[in-house]
Amino acid sequence: MILLKGLPGSPYTRKMLSLLRYRRLPYRYLHARHGETRGLPQPKVNLIPVFYFQDDDGKFEAHIDSTHILRRLENEHAGRSVIPDSPVLRFLDYLLEDYADEWLTKAMFHYRWHFEADAEMAARILPYWGDITAPDKSLAEASKQFGQRQIDRLYVVGSNATTAPIIEASYKRFLRLFTRHLERHPFLMGKRPGASDFAVFGQLTQLAQFDPTSSGIALQQAPRVYSWVSLTEDLSGLEPEPQHWFPDADVPQTLLALLEEIGRTYVPVMLANAAAFQAGESKVECLVDDKPWRQKTFPYQAHCVDWIRAEYDALDSTARSTIDAMFAGTGCEALLIN
Repeated sequence: MILLKGLPGSPYTRKMLSLLRYRRLPYRYLHARHGETRGLPQPKVNLIPVFYFQDDDGKFEAHIDSTHILRRLENEHAGRSVIPDSPVLRFLDYLLEDYADEWLTKAMFHYRWHFEADAEMAARILPYWGDITAPDKSLAEASKQFGQRQIDRLYVVGSNATTAPIIEASYKRFLRLFTRHLERHPFLMGKRPGASDFAVFGQLTQLAQFDPTSSGIALQQAPRVYSWVSLTEDLSGLEPEPQHWFPDADVPQTLLALLEEIGRTYVPVMLANAAAFQAGESKVECLVDDKPWRQKTFPYQAHCVDWIRAEYDALDSTARSTIDAMFAGTGCEALLIN
């Protein structure tokens, strides 16, 4: 029985819950701060979801990185895999998962805490998910403190007056591009979901279906995407087949168009952040769409670049050539240069 702790307002919690349902893995979902995790260890970094795995002595260890946990579950539980068989598609899936986890989350955090109506709703509702029976007075105080703390943390993901137009334009482009893809294909990786589908789903549970401003945009401009989120909540009834993955030679143009968006926004920020981290600098400055981007250096995202390059380096020469051809002119090719 897999144990995890999370909250409905966490995109990564929703990512992993949907994954567990699709893979039909037995789990116990423990609501954060409800006392259900008493006696379990705390992770080194206080983030959610937290998965609890037992070591050889039967003691629980806390783990928080959804990307690595997803692959651990692949290694420990056979069947209904979310990792494509093809090395080429597997690499594309890995990149798209990271794009969702590390770029779309900027839009999620930005829309939630940048706009007054969104911040007010999140600050009001999220404390209830921590303790539904708490007194109104305690919830009101928690709402005030939590909301202010999150607004003060906008700088962490790079949301500020300079970057706001870039983030908002990128979110709207993503909705348009994903809509075009969904017109012909039910998932990013074909007729069955890959890891990237669950990562995108997690962010969109908040962007498209919770936060007022971003969900209003989705309802107006991308009802197909809004509906896809609802459908992806529970895919346990889907029966995947090996042929349901895209063939390498038939990756659709709609997926390649997403690579252009990734190369336009995510790549320059990730590379600038990695360079700043290596140089020991505390701030990142670069251009995105010929507009200035400024944010605090984020060490974890510097490691993400290293992991993507390691995935690419592990490909054989044929797969690398295929990826190189797909990436040419998209801006993503710069990500692969060590």
